[in-house]
Amino acid sequence: MMAVLEQSLRALGFAGDWQAPRRRAWALFLIPALVVYTIFMAYPLLNSLRLSFYTGVGLRPTEFVGLQNYEQLLTNPLWKDRFFNALGNTFIFFGIHMAVQNTLGLLFATLLAQTTLFARNLYRSVIFIPATMSVLLTAFLWRLILNPRWGMLKALFEEIGHPEWFHSWLGDEKWALVAVSLVSSWQWVGLPTMMFLAGLINIPDELTEAARVDGASAFQIWLRIKLPLLRPVIGIVAILTFIGNFNAFDVVYAMMGANGPPNYSTDILGTFFYRTAIAGEHPVARPDMGIGAAVATVTFVILMSGVVLWLLWSRGKGDEGAVL
Repeated sequence: MMAVLEQSLRALGFAGDWQAPRRRAWALFLIPALVVYTIFMAYPLLNSLRLSFYTGVGLRPTEFVGLQNYEQLLTNPLWKDRFFNALGNTFIFFGIHMAVQNTLGLLFATLLAQTTLFARNLYRSVIFIPATMSVLLTAFLWRLILNPRWGMLKALFEEIGHPEWFHSWLGDEKWALVAVSLVSSWQWVGLPTMMFLAGLINIPDELTEAARVDGASAFQIWLRIKLPLLRPVIGIVAILTFIGNFNAFDVVYAMMGANGPPNYSTDILGTFFYRTAIAGEHPVARPDMGIGAAVATVTFVILMSGVVLWLLWSRGKGDEGAVL
């Protein structure tokens, strides 16, 4: 209808008058979003990049040093060891979320898609409840549960006659990061669940019915039809998990502290940036905004590289048209 009206007005010579209000309407809606994006996203990003070329005390270093901050970050033992340790921990943090959070999300979504509408809404709410909780509250509750002296999990193992099953995971360098990652996965498993569920619900019933008529089992339908059609959604969930985990800070800070104890085993890029730019890194004991900005820039480059690689891969696979 709008196309017919536009053609009629253009034939009568009112094309300019018809297009001008539309352009003004587009600008009216786009300008506020552009202003907000520029103030809160573009400017901080560019300013952080600028600060990475300066050094000095305070939030506004004034001494231009070029690429020296990056050289210090990657070669000086004072920064290098902590940086690469935090980078490696962040990849482990991301890997655990991919293996646990997103796998459980896909499993929960598959089960929810097969339930009745009432049960689906009920279980969906139960799964999503942890995501609505404050990270500080979640960290506090799990610290109580995992407490090695009077924690609920220890009492539970003692009650069932297996106290040896309990271990002080948060105090063990080998298991502290795994424990924190599992707590984070538990809290945010509802998000991938909802996305996978939306993708499964939108798969046409005709495809599954045709496969069922041909004698395919439920598992074969899921593996050969539903899972391939969910590939775009899986890619989106993976890239969102990648971005979220490399920007993570609050869960580690709330559960373990800014230094990522024990012995920096839970230190990730977010906590490392906090110490270098804001709190001060030992033994320097003073914040260095230039080094902190360099950490933020390197993190951004890693994130951008991951997103670009995913976009190139998805285009090569023809996944632009997602099920959602």
